[in-house]
Amino acid sequence: MVDTMQAAVLEEFGQPYILKQIPRPPQPKDHDILIKVLVASYCHTDAIFASGAMSKDLPCVGCHEFAGEIVAVGGKVSKSLEMSPGIRVGVPGRAYNPCSTCFECTNPDKDPMGYSPFCPHAGNLGLTRDGGFQEYCLVDSRQVTKIPDGFPTNQVAPLMCAGLTVWAALHHERLRHAKKVAILGAGGGLGHLGVQFAAHLGLSVLAIDANDKSLAFLRKVKQELESAGDNVQVADVRKDDVASMRAMMRETGDKPMNELGLDAAIILPESQAAFDTGIKLLKNHSTMVIVSFPKNGFHFSAHDLVFRDITLVGSLVGRNYQLSEMLLFCQKFKVSADVKTFPLSQINRLVEEYHKGVSGKLVVDMKL
Repeated sequence: MVDTMQAAVLEEFGQPYILKQIPRPPQPKDHDILIKVLVASYCHTDAIFASGAMSKDLPCVGCHEFAGEIVAVGGKVSKSLEMSPGIRVGVPGRAYNPCSTCFECTNPDKDPMGYSPFCPHAGNLGLTRDGGFQEYCLVDSRQVTKIPDGFPTNQVAPLMCAGLTVWAALHHERLRHAKKVAILGAGGGLGHLGVQFAAHLGLSVLAIDANDKSLAFLRKVKQELESAGDNVQVADVRKDDVASMRAMMRETGDKPMNELGLDAAIILPESQAAFDTGIKLLKNHSTMVIVSFPKNGFHFSAHDLVFRDITLVGSLVGRNYQLSEMLLFCQKFKVSADVKTFPLSQINRLVEEYHKGVSGKLVVDMKL
């Protein structure tokens, strides 16, 4: 058995990945499984981490949204998970080896008892532990999901963070009765998936962005949605003011103009201007879902929260049952990420492309 493998290692913040041979992970123990990585996707969080804004722990192999094939299984992996060599799995960057004893891990929610993506003591692949930019990786069997037969692996990887994050935001309990939703920053990796999810969920969607490339991309997404695209309105925030964007979402029989507004807004950019636009689009008693986390936070008006009864909520990542539900939904409605593929040897060119402001998702295909 070969005891080394190729990996893209971040050795210094703000510097390119170093391609090198490193030791292959050992045989898995306890709840771990060893997978052969097939496709690894680049996420905005990878860029934040590489800048040095999140951690001081280096060296580290990046990537927390990837997919692979099981090679070996640890002794405590639950038989109910049906994990065995040869099975393909999607790997989100959720809790790796949680403590299983804290409030989050023992809270009776829909995650397996003893596991929670919110465990404060857990590791995170690609951040505190080596992630998917390597040929083999140890992952927690409780953090992954089996890939449905026929589902392309290069589509699964981007769904493991970008897809799951925006899926969870759209399914936040505060949005249970929402009918009209704005997605700000809709032309990016999370956004274009969110537009597809929301349209196929039957929501009326206001897809907002602020540059020509992203807006052209959104119009393409809308067209490819076919009849579901009738639920989508694309807005250029540089030209369309709040009143005109609200009017785009008006339906016959709606309330008078001063009562118009959306039920929810999901903010994806780290932009105060986007946040302010989202708040203005909302009607009273509605919800802003915050997914991004700018370094200096967002500033908000207490007037909106008190006098308009606007609720601000955060959404991090989905739970286990949401992960499998999302993949089945994508398969049923043909939701897909717009992907551009690179070999691992060109990981730094991929990063350069990312910083140019590409739409869709950039992924590493280990077969190339």
